[in-house]
Amino acid sequence: MTAATLSAPSLRARLSRQFALQTMVGLSLVCGAVYLVIALTLSSRQDDTLVKKRATVLRLLNEARQVHDVAGIQHLLSDFLTGHDDLSLVVRQRNGHAVFDKNDPDRPEAMSKRLVFDVRLPDEMGGSGRAELIHDIRKDEALLSRLWWTLLTGAILGTLAVSATGFMLVKRGLAPVNALAGRTSELDATRMDQRLDLTGQPEEVLPLLLQFNALLDRLQAAYLQMSAFNADVAHELNNPLSILIGSCEVALRRPRSGAELQDVLSSNLEELRRIAGIVADMLFLSHAERGVTARRAYPTRMAELAAEVAEYHEAALEEAELRVEVRGDARVSVDAGLVRRAISNLLSNASRYATKGSLIEVSIDRPNVDLVSIGVHNKGPVIPAEHLPRLFDRFYRIDPSRTNADRNHGLGLSIVAAIAKMHGGTAMATSSEEGTYVGFTVDDRVEDSALADEGAQPW
Repeated sequence: MTAATLSAPSLRARLSRQFALQTMVGLSLVCGAVYLVIALTLSSRQDDTLVKKRATVLRLLNEARQVHDVAGIQHLLSDFLTGHDDLSLVVRQRNGHAVFDKNDPDRPEAMSKRLVFDVRLPDEMGGSGRAELIHDIRKDEALLSRLWWTLLTGAILGTLAVSATGFMLVKRGLAPVNALAGRTSELDATRMDQRLDLTGQPEEVLPLLLQFNALLDRLQAAYLQMSAFNADVAHELNNPLSILIGSCEVALRRPRSGAELQDVLSSNLEELRRIAGIVADMLFLSHAERGVTARRAYPTRMAELAAEVAEYHEAALEEAELRVEVRGDARVSVDAGLVRRAISNLLSNASRYATKGSLIEVSIDRPNVDLVSIGVHNKGPVIPAEHLPRLFDRFYRIDPSRTNADRNHGLGLSIVAAIAKMHGGTAMATSSEEGTYVGFTVDDRVEDSALADEGAQPW
């Protein structure tokens, strides 16, 4: 799938369209309100005119009661309509006979407003009748029509003008974003220390830039860690491979007896097992980093697991003149095989650095309802504070000379941290004059449906 397929309309185009739409809606509402107010004003004025003229007609007809002929009444009403070209009047007797009729028959019905009311006529004309005032509104309708087209034209032209201006303003406002795209393209893997400049950036863009720079920090740290890891892997595998190659070359220089070849193969087998152990541990760490979780069994007593591990290390501990004591207990749903491995790595690490004749404590505690901590405390050299955060890195050793590298390849505590992560916990280490503590936590919040069978093999 190409970038063109994934690309959405540009931010500038979307903002410009939204700005144009908002402008059009706003101008339409304003123009509609102006048109409505003027239309209502004209209609109210027409109604007021009809009401006032009705009062005048009633007064004139009341005065005309003294006039007994139709001609006189018509003369009075004609004088009333003089100068009022937009008014017409029809007066009829009760029997329907027209007394006065001045109306334009060609005027459309929709172009007029009418007001019908009762009037009093001389007794000779029946004494009463009905009058109809007609107001010609064609001029007002023409005015409204011109106003309508004027407002419509103004709204369209205003929308186009504001949209064009808005497009330019949006373009200018997004200029820093375009500049950032250029700066981002300058970043490359050969200079991991480069960062985006935050100076003069809009407030809305700053959170994105801060997150991007933070991402670059994490990428740089991961890149440096990967580079160091590759170097460590090469170093760890280079030694046994060099030994294997040298041993084979020496064995092949001259004929050897079966016993001599057997000794060479036995020596090579030890180095191969060491390489296999490194590869197996690296595969385990790879699975853990991909987010694989532990298969938990039903609650297990941590003190029993720790006692089993201590018994397994009994010979090595006696040789180092060390004693082990398990303190505390907790029932936790864990992968027993993985937890045994973690405790074994912690005991093995502690036995290498503990003072001879001292006591190694395996402590099990529950800091809160959902968390259980398991750790090993030993007395020995104080670990400098700058080394503590890196104790759980792969192949990391405090001793740069890599003493005992042939027996310990530096993945033990990394595996402890991985096992803790697989159980929803973390690894931690502290060191002081009172001793060194290295341990991990496991999260005990597990649903019954997530528990593995008791007889299932650990992952």
